[in-house]
Amino acid sequence: MILTGEAIAGEFLAGRIAIEPFTPQQLNTNSYDLTLGSHYLYYLDEVIDPAQPSAYCSEPIPEQGLLLKPGQFVLAASAEQVGSKYFVPILHAKSSTARCGLFVHITADLIDIGSFGQLTLQLYATLPIRIYPGMLIAQVSFWQPQGEIRLYQGKYQHSQGPQPSHLYKDPFFEGIRAERAKSHHEENA
Repeated sequence: MILTGEAIAGEFLAGRIAIEPFTPQQLNTNSYDLTLGSHYLYYLDEVIDPAQPSAYCSEPIPEQGLLLKPGQFVLAASAEQVGSKYFVPILHAKSSTARCGLFVHITADLIDIGSFGQLTLQLYATLPIRIYPGMLIAQVSFWQPQGEIRLYQGKYQHSQGPQPSHLYKDPFFEGIRAERAKSHHEENA
């Protein structure tokens, strides 16, 4: 079950949904609009290897806008911090943003229940587009879960600004890193 805008406002006032800062004018029929934060990051590595941390650079989005070229991928964040221990937030592009050729979340739209922080946006330009800090860029809806609730305790909790991938922290990659270290040691022996 999805919450209406009026229900989102009511749950915010009851303290069951957190949105900071909260602006009533950003409520929609069944979602809450999110604005673009002030920074973006881009990866420096030519190849992203999820078994190890990727090098990246974080920069402010200029007030006069940041031009994204077709095929360019950057990470940015919502200016708002969002979360709930009672509802599941789902991130969506605003249709106006999508109509400009900008993907706001390539694949990861589910925000875990209990997570709280600024939402990382996976921005991918299909057309040349200029983005501005503070512009309306995305929206979040809230869904009623069924079943026992286990609150999120993960690596992105309390995110501030765009977050690079932390997939390398997954236990799956420990064996890969150990094997690489062993091979490197044997080569240099």
